[in-house]
Amino acid sequence: MKTEITELLGIEYPIIQGGMAWVAEYHLASAVSEAGGLGIIGAASAPPEVVREQIRKVKERTEKPFGVNVMLMNPNAPEVAQVIVEEGVKVVTTGAGNPAKFMPMWKEAGIKVIPVVASVAMARMMEKAGADAVVAEGTESGGHIGSATTMTLVPQVVDAVKIPVIAAGGIGDGRGLAAAMMLGAKAVQMGTRFVVAKESIVHENYKERIIKAKDIDSEVTGRSTGHPIRVLRNHMTREYLKMEAEGVSLEELEVLTLGSLRKAVMDGDVVNGSLMAGQIAGLIKKEQTCKEMIEEIMQEAEGLLYNKEK
Repeated sequence: MKTEITELLGIEYPIIQGGMAWVAEYHLASAVSEAGGLGIIGAASAPPEVVREQIRKVKERTEKPFGVNVMLMNPNAPEVAQVIVEEGVKVVTTGAGNPAKFMPMWKEAGIKVIPVVASVAMARMMEKAGADAVVAEGTESGGHIGSATTMTLVPQVVDAVKIPVIAAGGIGDGRGLAAAMMLGAKAVQMGTRFVVAKESIVHENYKERIIKAKDIDSEVTGRSTGHPIRVLRNHMTREYLKMEAEGVSLEELEVLTLGSLRKAVMDGDVVNGSLMAGQIAGLIKKEQTCKEMIEEIMQEAEGLLYNKEK
C-alpha cells in the first residue's frame, strides 16, 4: 500500500511503531522495520551513548529505514539530537515539547521530522517549524495523553495542515488502519499492539495483562498534575488515584511512580509497576511476530479499503 508517508519514509507499509520508553528498543524496532513498517527506538531519558548503541544494533539487524523518538523534556535531548545526526538516522519523531531548536540541524542532515501532537494548534505550530508530517495522537493511546479522541482529532488536524498526518491512539488492527485512512490519515502509529510482539523484550507478565485486558481495564492517572497517563488498572493506580483525590503533593505522587515503568517492563511487576497501554488493549488477544502482525493488519485493511477477498 503506497501513501504519502510510505513514499516520504521509504517504507513498504503505512505502519509506524510507537517510541515507547523501555519498550521500543533495538529488538522491536529492527523487527518492525524488517517487516516493512517503521521501527522506532524510544530514546526516553537514556544517555546519548546508550541511544548510539541502540541505533548501531538496529543497523546490524536491518538495512531498512528506522527512526528514533526524542523526548524533548529529557535533559539529554540536545546530545541525543546530535547523536542522531552523527549516526545517520533518517527519521525522528518527537514528544513532550517543541523540536524547533533542533530543526535546522536535522533538516541539514536530511532527516525527516515527525512530531507527535494532541491538538490542531500544536500541529499548525509544528508545520510552521518545518515538520515533514505529524502524528495526531488521541486520548485512547497508552502513556502520556491529550484530551481529544482520535476520531475527532485526526480529521481536524488533516484539515488544518498541508503536511501528511499519521493517526495514533486506539488503533490495533486493520479496521483501525482503514478507519484512520478514511479520516484522512496517510499512516498509523501503534504502540500497545507491538508491546505483545514476540520480538518485544517486555516481561511476559506485562504482555499477559494486555492480552487478558478487557475494554474497560485502562485508567488515567495524574490528571490533577497536568500530566495524565493512561495505564492498565492495578494496585499502583488505585493507590495513586486515592492519593490524588486526597490532594497529596506532586512530590509524594512522584515517589509512588518512580521507576514504575521499568518495574513493569523489565521485572514483570504487574502489581506496583506502570502498565502503560492504550484503550485498545481489550482488542489484543495474542502474541505474534511483528511480521505476522503487520501482514494481518495490512490484509484486513486492504480488504476493507479495496473490497479485496480476505
